[in-house]
Amino acid sequence: METGTTKLLTNAQINDLALNNDYEYKVLKSIIQVESGQHGFDPVTGKIIIQFEPSWFKREYRDWVQDTAHKTWQSNGVGNQNAEWFAFNSAFAVNAEAAMKSTSIGMMQVMGFHYAETGFKTVGNMWDFAKESEHNQVLLAINWIKSVPYLDLAIKNKDWAKIAYYYNGTSYRAFHYDERLLSAYRLTEDFLQTV
Repeated sequence: METGTTKLLTNAQINDLALNNDYEYKVLKSIIQVESGQHGFDPVTGKIIIQFEPSWFKREYRDWVQDTAHKTWQSNGVGNQNAEWFAFNSAFAVNAEAAMKSTSIGMMQVMGFHYAETGFKTVGNMWDFAKESEHNQVLLAINWIKSVPYLDLAIKNKDWAKIAYYYNGTSYRAFHYDERLLSAYRLTEDFLQTV
């Protein structure tokens, strides 16, 4: 994996992205930390971090019931990256576009089916952009956030419960997502302290 500045996100880039979108640096950095543990690429393989969602694949690929050749994707849960890629590749063999739409990618784990809201004509274009750098991954996530005005406002207001709800849905309480965001925020240094 490339370890140069072209691939990995810097605090300066997070600060620029925050300033350009009227977010506080610490809030944006906290979301990145909670969503991905600050990795957009697997440190071992260099592949983009993914989470394949079988329930979404069933919605995107309506003929999945008739598919008897590819079963691996159907039992995927939240697993390590080897398991995620194994399931994703199984689904990709069935229907590539549906597999990409049914997978969250990168540092901020944006679902592929949000490709249009992030500014792309195809889900494949979105994936290609995200594979270039962690900076691109955060930028496409911000594009998606801007398409959800309540989420955008919640981030500006540091409303942790609303950020959690709009980012991860109604089940956020089960994972204490709002509490984890607040905890990460409290532990994050201001940008000037990181320079």
